[in-house]
Amino acid sequence: MEAVIPYLVFIHILSAAVIVGGWIAHFKTPNVTGWQHIAAWGTLLSGLLIVGIREMGDGGPLNHMKIGIKLGIALIVLIAAIIARLKIRKGQPVSKGLAHAVGGMALINIAVATIWV
Repeated sequence: MEAVIPYLVFIHILSAAVIVGGWIAHFKTPNVTGWQHIAAWGTLLSGLLIVGIREMGDGGPLNHMKIGIKLGIALIVLIAAIIARLKIRKGQPVSKGLAHAVGGMALINIAVATIWV
């Protein structure tokens, strides 16, 4: 199972890049794209799988505080993306705050992942 981790890390990083990239691309006219919604699922699920596989194997000690904070932020990103996509499906406008929450919180999650050692 340890051999799967690099592929999951790739999906995790790519998904985070899609969320933040989509946010930056639509910064002046904030919106949440379908790709951002899919990527929010991708970051959450790949992150959970990475942690689960590392917990089962001998991948060394994990920082559970960091993982918990990242999980909480990932859930905020996913919930905001789901709400935005539901609004779009109903023909309602997505508020700037909701669109910026998706991208901004994803950026914060990347910062937590990289800066917190």
